[in-house]
Amino acid sequence: MGIKTALPAAELGLYSLVLTGALAYAGRGLLEASQDGAHRKAFRESVRPGWEYIGRKMDVADFEWVMWFTSFRNVIVFALSGHVLFAKLCTMVAPQLRSWMYAVYGALAVLGTMGPWYLLLLLGHCVSLYVASLLGQPWLCLSLGLASLASFKLDPLISWQSGFVTGTFDLQEVLFHGGSGFTVLRCTSFALESCAHPNHRYSLADLLKYNFYLPFFFFGPIMTFDRFHAQVSQVEPVRREGELWRIRAQAGLSVVAIMAVDIFFHFFYILTIPNDLKFANRLPDSALAGLAYSNLVYDWVKAAVLFGVVNTVARLDHLDPPQPPKCITALYVFAETHFDRGINDWLCKYVYDHIGGEHSEVIPELGATVATFAITTLWLGPCDIVYLWSFLNCFGLNFELWVQKLAELAPLAQIEAYLSEQMSRRVRALFGAMNFWAIIMYNLVSLNSLEFTELVARRLLLTGFPQTTLAILFVTYCGVQLVKERERTLALEEKQKQDKEKPE
Repeated sequence: MGIKTALPAAELGLYSLVLTGALAYAGRGLLEASQDGAHRKAFRESVRPGWEYIGRKMDVADFEWVMWFTSFRNVIVFALSGHVLFAKLCTMVAPQLRSWMYAVYGALAVLGTMGPWYLLLLLGHCVSLYVASLLGQPWLCLSLGLASLASFKLDPLISWQSGFVTGTFDLQEVLFHGGSGFTVLRCTSFALESCAHPNHRYSLADLLKYNFYLPFFFFGPIMTFDRFHAQVSQVEPVRREGELWRIRAQAGLSVVAIMAVDIFFHFFYILTIPNDLKFANRLPDSALAGLAYSNLVYDWVKAAVLFGVVNTVARLDHLDPPQPPKCITALYVFAETHFDRGINDWLCKYVYDHIGGEHSEVIPELGATVATFAITTLWLGPCDIVYLWSFLNCFGLNFELWVQKLAELAPLAQIEAYLSEQMSRRVRALFGAMNFWAIIMYNLVSLNSLEFTELVARRLLLTGFPQTTLAILFVTYCGVQLVKERERTLALEEKQKQDKEKPE
């Protein structure tokens, strides 16, 4: 009940109208605020000249995005283009050696970018986890992997190891942490898969081929070793019908998304405004809610663009990489909330599912979520704000199960049984709307700042109560209903497709 049932078309039309109008109204408030604040002294560092011919400035508060598509754009394009070129030549001339080509090209790219000592440092971590895998003890492999990860996240070891990088450049710290962290996760996956399949004698060469695949090396996404090894070991890979068209479409979508973000930042300063709390506090409630929501949407778009570009290259190499994360707009349960599907798959396979089982019991689920978010905290880098983020999301994930268990008890279950299926869907959507804003607030803590999160919570829940609170809850309810309808339609289409494929 709650998602399989269709609602009247007129009701869904009303929800669409309300949601569209609310987004337009909030967007208008953000646009006016961006125009009013463009010349503020507090905006000077992060709002720079953009389209000067029409007098528009640009929000450049996200230095990573700016670096990717300005000073490092040509380097990224050159490196990935070289990978695609050599991969194609190798596939045509000696397809049985293409995995070696990936590893050699990737290692040379790391050598040229970060220097020989950094490459040797990562090789040391690879060898140590390879040796651990030979012992066949999963607990030892996981413990050593976490210890290696901690060495890149905690002082004094992180300061010592960062000295292995040659030279200095703008993205050095980002590339150091990305390459090191993903290397440890890949090596740990290799070790755990070796323990899980003792009949398969994986070699150190298999680990190096896996780790130094350039498109995944610095920024992910991460594929577990079993999936990567099975796909890259195909001597004569064959593309599915229409695969090249889908690859071109994905590449085109990535380009369109990059252009859309560039245009957006010339009109909406969503990353700069939260840094000026006095100015943010003057925003209307609707604009402030839209600002909080748009910050999470941007983070999703950023991840989707990064993974979209990388996945396009990986699919040209006949791989099936993890898909981009689910859009924040379509999230109303904590169980589906993640901003990196590859890391989510890694954690689920080796920690969360291993401890939590079917995720239907309270105590095992609590243990699974605590262990999962403890490792996530280590991955993100332990600090006060990460501790808070982990606690809030761990609580949210468990609270969903507690509410589900409570709803299964006789009194509430009997009440829902008396409701029609359509009314049950409406009630569930109301809880989904509240959950949606819990997801936004809990993740806004790490994506922006604790102070801005407190401002949004105070304005929407306290000073804006009840008018603002109920209005935003209703708009969110409309959005959740539309998402549920989309999910229902997709599920129905998938069922019809499966029925057609069944033999008569």
